[in-house]
Amino acid sequence: MQRIKHILILFLFLPFWGWAQQTNKVTLSGTIKDSKTKTTIPFGNVQLKTSREGAFIAGTVSDGNGRFSLTDINSGNHLLAISYIGYKTKHLPVLVGSLTTFLDLGHIELEEDANNLNEIKISGQQTSGIGNKMDKKTFSVADNISQEGGSVLQVMKNLPGVSTTQDGKLELRGSDKVSILIDGKQTAITGFAGQTGLDNIPASAIEKIEIINNPSAKFDANGNAGIINIIYKKNKQDGFNGKATLTSGLGALWQKKENLPGIRPQYQNTPKINPSLSLNYRKNKINTFFQGDWLYTQTLNRNEFAERNYDTGEIIRQQVKRNRITTFATAKTGMDWNIDDYNTVTVTGLFNREKIIDRGDIPYFNHDLSVRSRLWQFLEDEVKYTASASAIYQHNFKQPGHTVNASFNYTFHREDEKYFFTNIMPAYTGEDSFKLLSDEQVADLNVDYVRPLKHGKIEGGLKFRRRTIPVNMRFFPGLNSPIDINAGGWADYRETIPAIYGNYVYENNQFELEAGLRAEYVKVDYKVNPSHNIYKSEGYDYARPFPNLRLAYKLNDQHKISIFYNRRVDRPNEVDIRIFPKYDEPEVIKVGNPALRPQFTSSLELGYKINWSKGYFYTAFYHRITDGTITRIATQAPGSTLIYNVFQNAGRSYNSGIELIVKQDLAGWISVNANANVYQNTINAFQIENKYPVPVIYTSDREQLISGNFKINSMFHLSNGFEAQLTGIYLAPDLIPQGRVSARYSVDLGIKKTIQKGSGELFLNATDILNTLNIQRDITGNGFRLRSTDYYETQVLRAGYSYKF
Repeated sequence: MQRIKHILILFLFLPFWGWAQQTNKVTLSGTIKDSKTKTTIPFGNVQLKTSREGAFIAGTVSDGNGRFSLTDINSGNHLLAISYIGYKTKHLPVLVGSLTTFLDLGHIELEEDANNLNEIKISGQQTSGIGNKMDKKTFSVADNISQEGGSVLQVMKNLPGVSTTQDGKLELRGSDKVSILIDGKQTAITGFAGQTGLDNIPASAIEKIEIINNPSAKFDANGNAGIINIIYKKNKQDGFNGKATLTSGLGALWQKKENLPGIRPQYQNTPKINPSLSLNYRKNKINTFFQGDWLYTQTLNRNEFAERNYDTGEIIRQQVKRNRITTFATAKTGMDWNIDDYNTVTVTGLFNREKIIDRGDIPYFNHDLSVRSRLWQFLEDEVKYTASASAIYQHNFKQPGHTVNASFNYTFHREDEKYFFTNIMPAYTGEDSFKLLSDEQVADLNVDYVRPLKHGKIEGGLKFRRRTIPVNMRFFPGLNSPIDINAGGWADYRETIPAIYGNYVYENNQFELEAGLRAEYVKVDYKVNPSHNIYKSEGYDYARPFPNLRLAYKLNDQHKISIFYNRRVDRPNEVDIRIFPKYDEPEVIKVGNPALRPQFTSSLELGYKINWSKGYFYTAFYHRITDGTITRIATQAPGSTLIYNVFQNAGRSYNSGIELIVKQDLAGWISVNANANVYQNTINAFQIENKYPVPVIYTSDREQLISGNFKINSMFHLSNGFEAQLTGIYLAPDLIPQGRVSARYSVDLGIKKTIQKGSGELFLNATDILNTLNIQRDITGNGFRLRSTDYYETQVLRAGYSYKF
């Protein structure tokens, strides 16, 4: 087995293929006028070529009002020729950049020339078309064979600069403060202020994923590490068409580590089933679409073995084992109505139901496992419902790309959670339980305006959000219950956010400029049960500007340098301030903190990119400074071995690093994508007070660590319609609150074959084929040290079939 591992790791360093990065297509528009009378010239001839003697790119004639547009134009330096009988032909150099998908050339005036009746001959030189703003990377999910049939979270772990934490959170460049969008909007499925549920969204429903490290002012200000935008599939072909997919799989193929004595077995050979259906019908002015997914999985969600050493000399060994069954059903439907050439209405609706059943065992032993002090078993029965609806009205002015959008989005999200505990002690057995009910309602109103210019665009808009989350927690104690029943009751979260933004984009042959400003006011009220034994009602408000700036210099058609600056905020999630203790691990308890405040981050980045005919190289140096860093702090309760994890603002922290990406098509059957991200995380010395269950002061020295990750994706285009992919990931040791997480690595493999004349596709893949992706932590607190390794399920074998019709 060890020899096989070495061979596979060596094989990773052969030529590789990665995600295909998409390029923008641009629409050019303008109006032809008479230079003397200023009247428009209808039916003028418009041609775009590379130069006077170059290749033809596109052509059209102006309409009855003198307006014209040319679509799907690649980036580059071109030459536009405008002609009309009786007028001199006008040649206009045109730079088609990458900052906007629409360019308005304005009024183009022709001079009279009765003798000029010759045919127009123009040309120019077209560039490679790979140029982009370097603030966004776009990846097609279909290109990731090794994770096909998995979840969105599993797909994302292969993306450049992305890693995952122990609790399933995504990190961009070493920070988990990532804002997750679906189709450009925040939703309750992934969390309005952060990220949740990504491991339950089937990748089969997703068209592409965008990583935006330096968002413009158009986006909400939250997420210091950036934005990940998940774009659902939506077809617009004429007639009736669709795609059906069926995926099945098995996980936990063998046991990584045996249980501690006396507990229920770990899940093994866990089944995964995911049917998916996408439908689309378009006729005349109406386009209707439907996307449906159902996901059933069994998972060994957590299997952590830990040892706690206390300054008193006491040692506790424990295991946290959690067997999980998840069913996740989603239906998304909608309609596009093209009322006329200038007005469009889109209405969409989404319904989602997620059900989670967790069966957990947590035994506690002495150092040599000769004495078990207690066994805590739990059953979690949780159901989440999400229903959302949106209406979008878009008015297109006569000038292409000149638009105004108005949208209203409403989301209802219910969290219905029940926990049942069995507390088995040497002298007795207690039965405890609690029930939590939360109904979240969010209403968003957005207005966005875009006006193309000759060398860029201007855009602006406003947004208003109203969000309410009433939560009710009821505890039902049993015999000698360890549950704090006085920490229950109700809590009411209310959030109001008005915001306004403006953005300006300019581009010429050498320089690019993008400058924007978002002004945001936030008011949060958090009312809690007045009889709560520790926490009282809290809230905060702020009014802040959030600027963004990008300057770029084009050394030539292949080389570009960009400088980015932005300022962003991370507001506490409602669950981060939730006042109720969480007992899924009764001796290491998580509690929210209603006194938690937002953290503010300033980011600076220098990027460089070089393009060539069959690839590119990209690098970025970045530095982030965060004030009021949000993190969990674990402290020991006085007089006991219980540990309480409470969110706190830990002062100032820094994140500095370099990201490298290289892509090269070596031959028709091999291409390569490798990326590395090396960063240093620093947390200044700080002191906080954990108030729950009693006040405890914690002081931390300055912490610093260099970490990073390295990834290689390989793809082989084989004969007879076969494609194969091999993926390798290495994650270096990293800094976590009060400690370190150790290095880890994994290898994924996938193969697919196109059948049925391109309509069908078969695939087979395996994740973590070496079964090496274990998470080790080492944490030091006031009076204790905790060392743990989580042998959770990472190895999954999947097979699937899809058919397009």
